[in-house]
Amino acid sequence: MFRRRGLLILVLVVLAISLGFGRLRSFTPSQAVKAAAADSQIVLTLLQDPGTFNPALNEEFPNIFQFTFRGLTTENGITGEVEPALAESWSIADDKRRIVFTLREGLQWSDGAPLTADDVVFTYQDVVFNDKIPTATRDGFRIGDRRSFPTVRKLDDRRIEFVLPEPFAPILRATSALHTGVYILPRHILQKSVETRDVNGNPLFISTWNTGTNPNEIVTNGPYLVEQYRPGERIIFRRNPYFWKRDAQGQPLPYIDRIVWQIMASTDAQLLRFRSGELDVMGDVRPLRPEYFSLLKREEERGKFNVQVGGPWSGTTFIAFNLNRGKNASGKPFVDPIKSRWFNTVEFRQAVAHAIDRPRMINNIYRGISEPQDSPISVQSPYYLRPEDGLKTYDYDGSGLDLWMGFRHLHQTHNG
Repeated sequence: MFRRRGLLILVLVVLAISLGFGRLRSFTPSQAVKAAAADSQIVLTLLQDPGTFNPALNEEFPNIFQFTFRGLTTENGITGEVEPALAESWSIADDKRRIVFTLREGLQWSDGAPLTADDVVFTYQDVVFNDKIPTATRDGFRIGDRRSFPTVRKLDDRRIEFVLPEPFAPILRATSALHTGVYILPRHILQKSVETRDVNGNPLFISTWNTGTNPNEIVTNGPYLVEQYRPGERIIFRRNPYFWKRDAQGQPLPYIDRIVWQIMASTDAQLLRFRSGELDVMGDVRPLRPEYFSLLKREEERGKFNVQVGGPWSGTTFIAFNLNRGKNASGKPFVDPIKSRWFNTVEFRQAVAHAIDRPRMINNIYRGISEPQDSPISVQSPYYLRPEDGLKTYDYDGSGLDLWMGFRHLHQTHNG
């Protein structure tokens, strides 16, 4: 499959100047303002309602779990390195098949119950590796030709052993919630739902913690818990008093008591609400549309906010050609044989790469706030190879467009 250089849109995080002062601007509804009167809060926005409150069943981004749950490890968003999260450390045996994770001391769930190795084993053995539960995180742990899972067992309350069928380099990243989406789940709350079957023989877990669940029933281990959910309006997150993390001075985190996620189905509506002062941040989880940048940049001083470039977005934009040469049951090719011959020709794909005027796209579409990418691997990844270190690049070349037009002409002539 051919992938062109994706344009990394720089995340334009628009932070209200009020972030530098005591209280952040509140959203408009009077009852919410009164409820939050004694708390610091920040008002964000998202485009649609969440699909689930169950971390194991999540298949969307953004989601509530970035605020409410954590995994054994995490990844540094700048360096891409694996870092401790619920596990404070880990050790890898010489044979690379045995890894022991040690949990932080004194971990607790948001209901005050202790978070122990039992929760980790339950999460992996009873949920992630359970073929009765449709979780998208499972495949990240299939190892080797036999696609076997690790064996996860408790050594003591704080130590968990992963035994692999063979050495598997990605295992640490697989335990990162940011990488595979495996968040540690509360065994004392969810075990019964895994063991109990419905009339169709499926675990009740599949229908547990849906968006109709009372938020007070959702037990979390992250910096926040869900305080309120009004479909089509907002989600309110309240600070988890049992969250483990502290800053360098020993102060408990997070600093902000409350996060309000306003649900707005259109980015234009978000822009209007931000300009009217009802939102504190815009562009926090997805890049702003480029045309908003010019408008907001002109209004910075008058609007009393800052437009900041947050760095490269980790996704890529690419073109894919269908290289499938197979045929259906009646012998008809899945792809037109003429097009298939083009697509499976390396020189054709290279010509298309050279024909894409990336500098012009950056200037005209992205207002100059973008970077070219020559690899499907994001620049933040420690596995990214830079052009100066040998990565092959396909810079814009008008001759590539000529070749592209030649292929089109041949196709039209053949059909004529």
